Amino acid sequence: MAKDKTVYICSSCGGESQRWSGKCFTCGEWNTLEESVIVGAKPGTSKNSSAGSILKPDSVSDAVAHDEPRLQTAIADVDVLLGGGFVAGSVNLLAGQPGIGKSTILLQIAHAIAKNKQVLYISGEESTHQVGLRAKRLGISSNLLHIVATNVTDDISATISQGDYDIVVVDSIQTVACNDISSAAGSMSQITNSTKMLSYAAKQSNTALILVGHVTKEGSIAGPKLLEHIVDVVLQLEGDRYGGFKILRAIKNRYGSTEDSALFEMKGSGLEVVKNPSAALLAERQQTDGSVVLATMEGTRPLLVEVQALVNQTNYGYPKRAASGMDLNRLQLLIAMLERRTKLKLADMDVYVNIVGGIRLQEPAGDLAVAMAIASAAKSMQLSKNAVVFGELGLSGEVRHVPHIDKRIQEARKLGFDEAVGPVLQGKAQPKQYKGVSSVRTALNTYLKS
Repeated sequence: MAKDKTVYICSSCGGESQRWSGKCFTCGEWNTLEESVIVGAKPGTSKNSSAGSILKPDSVSDAVAHDEPRLQTAIADVDVLLGGGFVAGSVNLLAGQPGIGKSTILLQIAHAIAKNKQVLYISGEESTHQVGLRAKRLGISSNLLHIVATNVTDDISATISQGDYDIVVVDSIQTVACNDISSAAGSMSQITNSTKMLSYAAKQSNTALILVGHVTKEGSIAGPKLLEHIVDVVLQLEGDRYGGFKILRAIKNRYGSTEDSALFEMKGSGLEVVKNPSAALLAERQQTDGSVVLATMEGTRPLLVEVQALVNQTNYGYPKRAASGMDLNRLQLLIAMLERRTKLKLADMDVYVNIVGGIRLQEPAGDLAVAMAIASAAKSMQLSKNAVVFGELGLSGEVRHVPHIDKRIQEARKLGFDEAVGPVLQGKAQPKQYKGVSSVRTALNTYLKS
């Protein structure tokens, strides 16, 4: 008879160990091994045990022939992000900060799909009355969407196994627990075994499963790393909880690309897709020193955002550097490069950088815009009002090539910008409105005016 097995799983890398140790043998991190119980694990078999069954494989053509239409969400940007919609039998994980809008967008998606398919929304954090109040606030009043509140994984698994529903939402995986495990909900063993049990039921009944996941204070998905390996799709909802845009990204996607993203804005009726995010981000921009427009990419979508910089004389012996919307270490690296490769003196200056609209820079193409914004603020000089900037900077001050230059220029032209400053195009005809620069020093001396 199958027995329960106790293992120790590293919360940092997901590595397993048969015994506890202060240090993980896989990644070397300290105090990361946590006890986990695997329900129904088979004990080690001996050489005399019976052989397994012979597998009967299918051809790739036969496997594709059984493909089913995807479950579309009625939100075009989300469908593109998923690669055409949710796949039947897939396990999808949506993670994000508390209050970012995870439950809101899933309730909107569930309501849209329920018009044509059978959908069950399972809440482990709220009662059905609370979910109903949120649905009323969002303008959702439908008898087609089914809602239930439970924290028992076994009951959820049995419900999914019946195959009565095309898509099931579990909000959230950290609040449900298996009956056979004594630990509390949210522990390593509960998250691991609950996810495995629900995933098995979803794939056996060909039901699309959506799990809501919590995040840690560092921003990573809470629970063992194994959680991200088990699921088929990992979606991350990012942005400022109190305003600005919300960005939905695919961190892992077995059925589509991870380069696309969807931008939303929270309103009274829920999360709404931003049709023209570049225009919205630049609507309140003022032409002052320290302000530079960056042509960045959110996946495959070009986006114009404002980069603001403020440079002040420090009042203390140690200058302060602060960044909102970008990595602070990257900012410090750019400041050190500017001091070494240009005539800027920032050693006794406080430097503050802000990316407007709650957008977070993920690509190095924002280096040149950040550097020009800092120089503009330090020298009280301005960039041309109708110019956008992009380009990666090396430690020698050189401006390096970035992808999707044509898309960036096209987006800038669409919003009325006449010039684009970026890396020199190698082996290509340079557009009339494009200004290629080879170094950050050239860019500062040429395009910053007093």
